Amino acid sequence: MNAQMDWHLARALLEWQVELGVDEALMDAPVDRFARAAEIQAEREAERAAPVADVVPKRGGAPAPVAAPVEDEVEVAIRAAQQSAAYAADLPSLAEALAAFPHCDLKRGARSCVFADGNPQARVMIVGEGPGAEEDRQGKPFVGRAGQLLDAMFAAIGLSRTAPDPAQALYITNTVPWRPPGNREPSKPELAMLKPFLMRHIELAQPDLIVIMGNVACDALLEQRGILRLRGKWAEVAGRPALPMLHPAYLLRNNEAKREAWADLLALKARLRQLP
Repeated sequence: MNAQMDWHLARALLEWQVELGVDEALMDAPVDRFARAAEIQAEREAERAAPVADVVPKRGGAPAPVAAPVEDEVEVAIRAAQQSAAYAADLPSLAEALAAFPHCDLKRGARSCVFADGNPQARVMIVGEGPGAEEDRQGKPFVGRAGQLLDAMFAAIGLSRTAPDPAQALYITNTVPWRPPGNREPSKPELAMLKPFLMRHIELAQPDLIVIMGNVACDALLEQRGILRLRGKWAEVAGRPALPMLHPAYLLRNNEAKREAWADLLALKARLRQLP
Protein backbone atom coordinates (compact mmCIF):
# COMPACT_ATOMS: atom_id res chain seq x y z
CA MET A 1 0.00 0.00 0.00
CA ASN A 2 1.24 3.47 -0.82
CA ALA A 3 2.84 5.03 2.28
CA GLN A 4 1.59 8.44 1.12
CA MET A 5 -2.08 7.43 1.13
CA ASP A 6 -4.42 10.41 0.94
CA TRP A 7 -6.11 11.20 4.30
CA HIS A 8 -9.58 11.25 2.73
CA LEU A 9 -9.00 7.84 1.13
CA ALA A 10 -7.82 6.40 4.44
CA ARG A 11 -10.93 7.70 6.20
CA ALA A 12 -13.20 6.36 3.46
CA LEU A 13 -11.61 2.91 3.78
CA LEU A 14 -12.06 2.99 7.55
CA GLU A 15 -15.73 3.97 7.28
CA TRP A 16 -16.25 1.19 4.71
CA GLN A 17 -14.84 -1.37 7.15
CA VAL A 18 -17.07 -0.03 9.96
CA GLU A 19 -20.11 -0.43 7.70
CA LEU A 20 -19.13 -4.09 7.18
CA GLY A 21 -19.19 -4.61 10.94
CA VAL A 22 -15.49 -4.35 11.75
CA ASP A 23 -15.22 -3.30 15.39
CA GLU A 24 -11.66 -4.19 16.34
CA ALA A 25 -8.17 -3.84 14.88
CA LEU A 26 -6.07 -7.01 14.87
CA MET A 27 -2.29 -7.30 15.14
CA ASP A 28 0.02 -9.35 12.95
CA ALA A 29 0.30 -12.09 15.57
CA PRO A 30 -2.82 -13.71 17.09
CA VAL A 31 -3.76 -12.78 20.66
CA ASP A 32 -5.55 -15.24 22.91
CA ARG A 33 -7.95 -12.80 24.57
CA PHE A 34 -9.84 -15.57 26.35
CA ALA A 35 -6.64 -16.58 28.15
CA ARG A 36 -5.98 -12.98 29.15
CA ALA A 37 -9.56 -12.57 30.37
CA ALA A 38 -9.13 -15.68 32.50
CA GLU A 39 -5.89 -14.28 33.93
CA ILE A 40 -7.58 -10.98 34.83
CA GLN A 41 -10.49 -12.81 36.48
CA ALA A 42 -8.08 -14.99 38.45
CA GLU A 43 -6.16 -11.92 39.61
CA ARG A 44 -9.40 -10.22 40.78
CA GLU A 45 -10.55 -13.33 42.64
CA ALA A 46 -7.15 -13.61 44.31
CA GLU A 47 -7.35 -9.97 45.39
CA ARG A 48 -10.85 -10.47 46.83
CA ALA A 49 -9.81 -13.65 48.67
CA ALA A 50 -6.63 -12.15 50.12
CA PRO A 51 -7.01 -11.50 53.88
CA VAL A 52 -6.84 -7.91 55.04
CA ALA A 53 -3.63 -7.39 56.97
CA ASP A 54 -3.89 -6.04 60.50
CA VAL A 55 -2.27 -2.72 61.20
CA VAL A 56 0.70 -3.82 63.31
CA PRO A 57 3.29 -1.15 64.06
CA LYS A 58 6.76 -2.22 63.08
CA ARG A 59 9.53 -1.65 65.56
CA GLY A 60 11.06 1.68 64.76
CA GLY A 61 8.86 2.23 61.73
CA ALA A 62 5.38 3.20 60.44
CA PRO A 63 2.36 0.89 60.71
CA ALA A 64 2.09 -1.80 58.07
CA PRO A 65 -0.30 -0.83 55.25
CA VAL A 66 -3.83 -2.24 55.20
CA ALA A 67 -5.00 -3.82 51.93
CA ALA A 68 -7.78 -1.77 50.32
CA PRO A 69 -10.90 -3.65 49.11
CA VAL A 70 -11.17 -4.08 45.35
CA GLU A 71 -14.48 -2.94 43.84
CA ASP A 72 -15.87 -4.64 40.78
CA GLU A 73 -15.98 -2.47 37.63
CA VAL A 74 -19.57 -3.45 36.89
CA GLU A 75 -20.66 -2.45 40.40
CA VAL A 76 -18.99 0.92 39.92
CA ALA A 77 -20.80 1.35 36.59
CA ILE A 78 -24.16 0.36 38.07
CA ARG A 79 -23.83 2.84 40.92
CA ALA A 80 -22.80 5.59 38.50
CA ALA A 81 -25.81 4.78 36.29
CA GLN A 82 -28.16 4.88 39.28
CA GLN A 83 -26.91 8.31 40.29
CA SER A 84 -26.96 9.70 36.76
CA ALA A 85 -30.45 8.37 36.01
CA ALA A 86 -31.85 9.63 39.31
CA TYR A 87 -30.74 13.19 38.52
CA ALA A 88 -32.65 13.20 35.21
CA ALA A 89 -35.84 15.19 35.78
CA ASP A 90 -37.36 14.55 32.34
CA LEU A 91 -36.85 12.47 29.20
CA PRO A 92 -34.56 14.96 27.37
CA SER A 93 -32.21 15.15 30.37
CA LEU A 94 -32.27 11.35 30.66
CA ALA A 95 -31.31 11.05 26.99
CA GLU A 96 -28.39 13.43 27.59
CA ALA A 97 -27.27 11.50 30.68
CA LEU A 98 -27.42 8.20 28.81
CA ALA A 99 -25.45 9.56 25.85
CA ALA A 100 -22.77 10.85 28.23
CA PHE A 101 -22.51 7.63 30.27
CA PRO A 102 -18.83 6.59 29.98
CA HIS A 103 -18.81 3.12 31.55
CA CYS A 104 -20.27 0.91 28.79
CA ASP A 105 -17.90 -0.26 26.06
CA LEU A 106 -20.79 -0.64 23.59
CA LYS A 107 -20.63 3.11 23.17
CA ARG A 108 -17.18 2.94 21.57
CA GLY A 109 -18.23 0.90 18.56
CA ALA A 110 -21.63 2.49 17.88
CA ARG A 111 -22.47 5.41 15.65
CA SER A 112 -25.63 6.53 17.45
CA CYS A 113 -27.12 6.54 20.92
CA VAL A 114 -30.59 5.17 20.13
CA PHE A 115 -32.82 6.55 22.87
CA ALA A 116 -36.47 6.22 21.81
CA ASP A 117 -39.11 6.82 19.14
CA GLY A 118 -42.82 7.47 19.11
CA ASN A 119 -45.10 9.43 21.43
CA PRO A 120 -43.66 9.78 24.98
CA GLN A 121 -47.23 10.17 26.29
CA ALA A 122 -48.37 6.85 24.79
CA ARG A 123 -50.24 4.39 26.99
CA VAL A 124 -48.16 1.52 25.59
CA MET A 125 -44.37 1.42 25.88
CA ILE A 126 -42.40 -1.21 23.95
CA VAL A 127 -39.01 -2.31 25.24
CA GLY A 128 -36.94 -4.11 22.61
CA GLU A 129 -33.51 -5.69 22.74
CA GLY A 130 -30.87 -3.47 21.14
CA PRO A 131 -30.19 -1.44 18.00
CA GLY A 132 -29.22 -3.18 14.78
CA ALA A 133 -27.27 -1.75 11.86
CA GLU A 134 -30.15 0.30 10.47
CA GLU A 135 -31.17 1.55 13.92
CA ASP A 136 -27.59 2.60 14.59
CA ARG A 137 -27.52 4.42 11.25
CA GLN A 138 -30.80 6.31 11.78
CA GLY A 139 -30.64 6.73 15.55
CA LYS A 140 -34.12 5.26 16.10
CA PRO A 141 -35.29 1.89 17.43
CA PHE A 142 -37.07 -0.66 15.21
CA VAL A 143 -36.56 0.88 11.78
CA GLY A 144 -35.26 -2.15 9.84
CA ARG A 145 -37.29 -5.12 8.57
CA ALA A 146 -38.22 -6.08 12.13
CA GLY A 147 -39.39 -2.52 12.73
CA GLN A 148 -41.60 -2.58 9.65
CA LEU A 149 -43.21 -5.78 10.87
CA LEU A 150 -43.65 -4.29 14.35
CA ASP A 151 -45.45 -1.28 12.88
CA ALA A 152 -47.75 -3.56 10.88
CA MET A 153 -48.49 -5.75 13.92
CA PHE A 154 -49.56 -2.89 16.16
CA ALA A 155 -51.40 -1.08 13.37
CA ALA A 156 -53.67 -4.15 13.28
CA ILE A 157 -54.93 -3.23 16.77
CA GLY A 158 -55.03 0.51 16.13
CA LEU A 159 -51.68 1.57 17.61
CA SER A 160 -48.93 3.57 15.88
CA ARG A 161 -45.69 5.27 16.85
CA THR A 162 -46.75 8.31 14.79
CA ALA A 163 -50.19 8.76 16.39
CA PRO A 164 -50.58 12.08 18.27
CA ASP A 165 -53.34 10.68 20.48
CA PRO A 166 -51.76 8.85 23.47
CA ALA A 167 -54.60 6.30 23.40
CA GLN A 168 -53.55 5.21 19.91
CA ALA A 169 -49.81 5.80 20.21
CA LEU A 170 -46.71 3.73 20.86
CA TYR A 171 -43.50 4.71 22.62
CA ILE A 172 -40.49 2.52 21.81
CA THR A 173 -37.09 2.03 23.40
CA ASN A 174 -34.49 -0.73 23.93
CA THR A 175 -32.64 -2.36 26.81
CA VAL A 176 -29.36 -0.86 25.53
CA PRO A 177 -29.00 2.31 23.42
CA TRP A 178 -25.87 1.29 21.50
CA ARG A 179 -25.53 -1.39 18.85
CA PRO A 180 -23.58 -4.41 20.12
CA PRO A 181 -20.75 -5.36 17.73
CA GLY A 182 -21.76 -7.90 15.13
CA ASN A 183 -25.40 -7.59 16.31
CA ARG A 184 -24.66 -9.92 19.23
CA GLU A 185 -26.90 -9.95 22.29
CA PRO A 186 -26.04 -7.50 25.08
CA SER A 187 -24.13 -9.21 27.87
CA LYS A 188 -25.34 -9.57 31.46
CA PRO A 189 -22.97 -6.82 32.72
CA GLU A 190 -24.10 -4.47 29.92
CA LEU A 191 -27.76 -5.06 30.75
CA ALA A 192 -27.09 -4.56 34.46
CA MET A 193 -25.21 -1.28 34.14
CA LEU A 194 -27.78 0.22 31.76
CA LYS A 195 -30.89 -1.02 33.58
CA PRO A 196 -31.08 2.04 35.89
CA PHE A 197 -31.53 4.22 32.80
CA LEU A 198 -34.23 1.90 31.47
CA MET A 199 -36.15 1.86 34.74
CA ARG A 200 -35.94 5.66 35.00
CA HIS A 201 -37.11 5.84 31.37
CA ILE A 202 -40.23 3.86 32.32
CA GLU A 203 -40.77 6.00 35.40
CA LEU A 204 -40.61 9.25 33.43
CA ALA A 205 -42.71 8.05 30.47
CA GLN A 206 -45.39 6.62 32.80
CA PRO A 207 -46.99 4.17 30.36
CA ASP A 208 -50.11 2.23 31.33
CA LEU A 209 -48.78 -0.99 29.80
CA ILE A 210 -45.35 -2.31 28.84
CA VAL A 211 -44.62 -4.75 26.02
CA ILE A 212 -41.44 -6.75 26.67
CA MET A 213 -40.26 -7.61 23.18
CA GLY A 214 -38.00 -10.66 23.00
CA ASN A 215 -35.70 -12.73 25.19
CA VAL A 216 -33.14 -10.04 26.00
CA ALA A 217 -35.81 -7.60 27.18
CA CYS A 218 -37.26 -10.35 29.41
CA ASP A 219 -33.78 -10.92 30.81
CA ALA A 220 -33.36 -7.21 31.56
CA LEU A 221 -36.80 -6.49 33.04
CA LEU A 222 -37.92 -9.85 34.46
CA GLU A 223 -34.53 -11.51 35.00
CA GLN A 224 -35.91 -14.52 33.14
CA ARG A 225 -35.29 -16.07 29.74
CA GLY A 226 -37.34 -18.42 27.61
CA ILE A 227 -39.60 -16.18 25.55
CA LEU A 228 -41.53 -19.13 24.10
CA ARG A 229 -42.57 -20.01 27.64
CA LEU A 230 -43.03 -16.43 28.91
CA ARG A 231 -44.91 -14.92 25.96
CA GLY A 232 -48.56 -14.14 26.51
CA LYS A 233 -48.28 -14.31 30.31
CA TRP A 234 -48.80 -11.00 32.06
CA ALA A 235 -46.09 -9.88 34.46
CA GLU A 236 -45.34 -6.66 36.31
CA VAL A 237 -42.55 -4.13 35.73
CA ALA A 238 -42.20 -0.95 37.80
CA GLY A 239 -45.73 -1.44 39.13
CA ARG A 240 -47.23 -1.70 35.64
CA PRO A 241 -48.72 -4.62 33.69
CA ALA A 242 -46.15 -6.02 31.27
CA LEU A 243 -46.70 -8.49 28.44
CA PRO A 244 -43.78 -10.51 27.00
CA MET A 245 -44.08 -11.00 23.24
CA LEU A 246 -42.10 -12.66 20.48
CA HIS A 247 -39.63 -10.30 18.83
CA PRO A 248 -40.49 -9.34 15.23
CA ALA A 249 -37.06 -10.59 14.13
CA TYR A 250 -38.04 -14.05 15.41
CA LEU A 251 -41.33 -13.84 13.53
CA LEU A 252 -39.47 -13.05 10.30
CA ARG A 253 -37.57 -16.33 10.70
CA ASN A 254 -40.55 -18.34 12.00
CA ASN A 255 -43.66 -17.40 10.06
CA GLU A 256 -45.80 -20.00 11.86
CA ALA A 257 -45.26 -18.16 15.17
CA LYS A 258 -47.29 -15.17 13.96
CA ARG A 259 -50.41 -16.90 15.28
CA GLU A 260 -49.08 -16.59 18.84
CA ALA A 261 -48.10 -12.98 18.21
CA TRP A 262 -51.63 -12.18 17.03
CA ALA A 263 -53.08 -13.76 20.16
CA ASP A 264 -50.80 -11.58 22.30
CA LEU A 265 -51.81 -8.46 20.39
CA LEU A 266 -55.48 -9.23 21.03
CA ALA A 267 -54.72 -9.76 24.73
CA LEU A 268 -52.98 -6.37 24.81
CA LYS A 269 -55.94 -4.70 23.11
CA ALA A 270 -58.36 -6.27 25.59
CA ARG A 271 -56.25 -5.16 28.56
CA LEU A 272 -56.16 -1.60 27.26
CA ARG A 273 -59.97 -1.55 27.10
CA GLN A 274 -60.13 -2.59 30.75
CA LEU A 275 -58.01 0.34 31.91
CA PRO A 276 -59.63 3.67 32.84
